[in-house]
Amino acid sequence: MEKYVVGIGEALFDCLPDGRKLGGAPANFAYHVSQFGLNGCAISAIGDDELGEEIIEKFEAVGLNHILPKVEQPTGTVKVTLDSKGIPQYDICLGVAWDNIPLTKEMLDVAKRAEAICFGSLAQRSQKSRETIHAFMDAAPKEALRVFDINLRQNWYTAEVISESLNRANVLKINDEELDVVATMLLGVPSVPGKLIAEDPEKTRLVCRDLIAKYDLKMLILTCGAIGSYVFTDTEESYVATPKVKVADTVGAGDSFTATFVAQILLGKSMRIAHERAVAVSAFVCTQNGAMPVLPEELKK
Repeated sequence: MEKYVVGIGEALFDCLPDGRKLGGAPANFAYHVSQFGLNGCAISAIGDDELGEEIIEKFEAVGLNHILPKVEQPTGTVKVTLDSKGIPQYDICLGVAWDNIPLTKEMLDVAKRAEAICFGSLAQRSQKSRETIHAFMDAAPKEALRVFDINLRQNWYTAEVISESLNRANVLKINDEELDVVATMLLGVPSVPGKLIAEDPEKTRLVCRDLIAKYDLKMLILTCGAIGSYVFTDTEESYVATPKVKVADTVGAGDSFTATFVAQILLGKSMRIAHERAVAVSAFVCTQNGAMPVLPEELKK
């Protein structure tokens, strides 16, 4: 029986200074997973419009499986501005297609054959898409990797959404700024103005292991931008420094990290090797414009 590695949530166009690029964290994840020979599948919704047709054309051009029902709302777009270091700021349109993902039989059929699923908080800002994502997760095999790539954007998240998502996940992917939000919101850890938890390695370990214990997670992946990244289990820890590269933009770099890590674990690699390869791929993506560049062969091997 054919298995799938699924990204479910937003599929959209990032409107960057140099033009429009296909994106959306779950779609980026599915695309990058497929570059390692796995059966990636992007699940979202599109409008009955030119942008929606363009998304289908682009997915089909790279051979990416997709389930993209058409809805009344327009295909999603995001205005992306970059600072001097290539760090993006997002202006995300409301009331778009991926806010209204309908649950279909085709989705449930794929859910039953999913070996890994990546989902985030952003597409759960609307009740319709949140219900679809929850139903999809509930239909998936219990042994599947369930990656909550938290992806906090603007004010479109709540403690309830984050907690419910963690209860459906067995892997959490989070960055250093998000860790402060979640630690305060779910663990009652007081925030310190001007200082992130991730700046204190011992406090980082304690908070990450508390989250693993509270939500019975297999792994927690913490990325700290240009400094480095961690992977924690209840007994193991891996740290890899971030390579210095010439940054074009960092859009989609975190998604490529998650996808590479998941792909390597599914391919039987150790946590450490999966971590090192994820760092290498995300560093390469930072040197490219947009979230979905083609990886060089040496990074796919």
